[in-house]
Amino acid sequence: MGGPYNIPRNYKGEGKILFIFSTKSFLYTGAGLIIGIIFYFLFSALALKTVGLIILIALAGLGFVIGTFKIPDNSNFKFTQKTGGEAIDQVIIRWIKFKRNKRKIYVYKEEER
Repeated sequence: MGGPYNIPRNYKGEGKILFIFSTKSFLYTGAGLIIGIIFYFLFSALALKTVGLIILIALAGLGFVIGTFKIPDNSNFKFTQKTGGEAIDQVIIRWIKFKRNKRKIYVYKEEER
């Protein structure tokens, strides 16, 4: 009587590329690959191609993780209490802005009426 029911999911404008990549994760993986290729050529010049290949794969994987996953919502750790459920790349960007502004955070709060 009943068939499969697809639960709608909010993709927030992210299309899928090659089934597992969203646009954002594809870009982060590509950036990791580019940096990994630089290390691969550096280690290849030192006759350490295997080490270079391992670093290349690790950086591409790290780029995929940063672009795809979110920080788990866990109340056991202070860090995850504050950032739980947010995308990893957004947390990293906010941390860079925090360091660049000499550890100052400006919060703009609208007044309640």
